[in-house]
Amino acid sequence: RDADALLLGRRTYVTHAEAFEPMAPGDPFGDMMNAPKKYVVSRTLERPTWRDTTIIRENVIESVRALKAQPGKNIVTDGSSQLVHALLAHDLVDELHLLVYPLMLGSGKRALPNGVHATFTLSSATPYPSGVVGLHYARQRE
Repeated sequence: RDADALLLGRRTYVTHAEAFEPMAPGDPFGDMMNAPKKYVVSRTLERPTWRDTTIIRENVIESVRALKAQPGKNIVTDGSSQLVHALLAHDLVDELHLLVYPLMLGSGKRALPNGVHATFTLSSATPYPSGVVGLHYARQRE
């Protein structure tokens, strides 16, 4: 709702495009996902299928810095763990919105890359009836 741009890795982009592009106008969630400009970071995606998409093929960090400098609302990244790791490593993340599920797994991807030190402050915590907790953190810079 608060975004006018989506920044996604290729795999997340393809999944989201398949799910949201065909949604009929007027679907609140579909409208929310289809309205923003989309930026996909990929060296292999040949042609975007989702309307209003730009492919970022190289100079990803510089491209994201340029996007952040433009006027507008927020840039949202969903999934795209490799991309998020790169953004965190270059101090390009201003907020984290996390969903914590009441489930423990013995393996999985790291939430943060090695060597990244960033301080965030809890802005809000929202528990849901399912047991999921939504956490919103704001980046603290000195």
